[in-house]
Amino acid sequence: MEENVFDVLKERGLIAQTTHEDEIRELLGKEKVTFYIGFDPTADSLHVGHFLQMVVMRHMQMHGHRPIALVGGGTGHIGDPSGRTDMRQMMTEETINHNCECFKKQLSSVIDFSDGKAIMVNNANWLLDLNYIEFLRDIGSCFSVNKMLTAECFKQRLEKGLSFLEFNYMLMQSYDFLMLNREYGCKLELGGDDQWSNILGGIDLCRRKDQTQVYGMTFTLLTTSEGKKMGKTQSGAVWLDPEKTSPYDFYQYWVNVDDNDVIKCLKLLTFVPMDTIREMEKWEGQQLNEAKRLLAYEVTKLVHGEEEAERCKKTAEEVFAKGGVSDDMPTTVIPDVVGMGVLDMLVKTGLLSSKGEARRLVQQNGLSINDEKYNDPQGVVTEDMLTENGIIIKKGKKVFHRVVTE
Repeated sequence: MEENVFDVLKERGLIAQTTHEDEIRELLGKEKVTFYIGFDPTADSLHVGHFLQMVVMRHMQMHGHRPIALVGGGTGHIGDPSGRTDMRQMMTEETINHNCECFKKQLSSVIDFSDGKAIMVNNANWLLDLNYIEFLRDIGSCFSVNKMLTAECFKQRLEKGLSFLEFNYMLMQSYDFLMLNREYGCKLELGGDDQWSNILGGIDLCRRKDQTQVYGMTFTLLTTSEGKKMGKTQSGAVWLDPEKTSPYDFYQYWVNVDDNDVIKCLKLLTFVPMDTIREMEKWEGQQLNEAKRLLAYEVTKLVHGEEEAERCKKTAEEVFAKGGVSDDMPTTVIPDVVGMGVLDMLVKTGLLSSKGEARRLVQQNGLSINDEKYNDPQGVVTEDMLTENGIIIKKGKKVFHRVVTE
């Protein structure tokens, strides 16, 4: 008997909450279900947080279900208050459309859009031409303000101020589910756990307007063992776009995850068989570095392709295992680096985001230059630091970077 995707997702720890656990499991076991996940075009690239959702879509698709990737060309004009303490920036229509295009390319690396196996839909198609009075009468009348105010996504914003603009977001997302159910027979909405209130709104609206039963399921948010969101570095988010986060830096991000997080990440973000991962759960110490390298390779392969993953792996082996230099290692060109303050050089490479952080690194003995510890926060770059390979900077134990003058 074919494996039920619900059991796969549950075993890997991907499911956080379900609206009707038994019914959803039964539904996914007996029919090909059309489901959707929404992506708001707040940037021109998806990031690591979105990647988890893409992995869920692929699991679902591999088991015969049909994904709808809903891009928020309409909701992007408003901005989702969920998980935010501030209001999002307003974007122009051109920016929103450009971002939606970028998403499709990135989603296609993980999800198969050929022959209608998955579809991409833009909610601008129904949201931008709405008549406000009709929408209020038809949809607004189905929502209780008292109930909405108890939703987690609004509660945390009430103290700082929640605009009426953002208050409408739940109505819009709920309306998306209604439209997708009517147009495509979509029965299931998936999303990060911070979307729970919005998903419940859509299920309730489908029941009130069309007397249809639809379902919702959220996944675990990608967090470290300390509860912090993963996918953030000192220099910002870890993006899927190779122009924004190079494949090598992307690979290195996963090699450097904490020992406590590597097994969880293998379960959530890769398709490595669970039997293999269960064996790795017994590993400790140095062995975990092997698990991290597998994690880095598998995630990079999914996002950037096998060839790029092989290249990153080879570069990392050259740089780290042999303590050597590779032509493919991250490099910054600084023509006038001689005479520049060492702290300024560190900031210019993007290894640290401020001189204050760079100073702390140096004072805490975390910096090596050309394989020698460097601990002078006032120091400047000298001519003899420039070797034939450039200046090789090592931050902490694992992060290498090269500076050349041309």
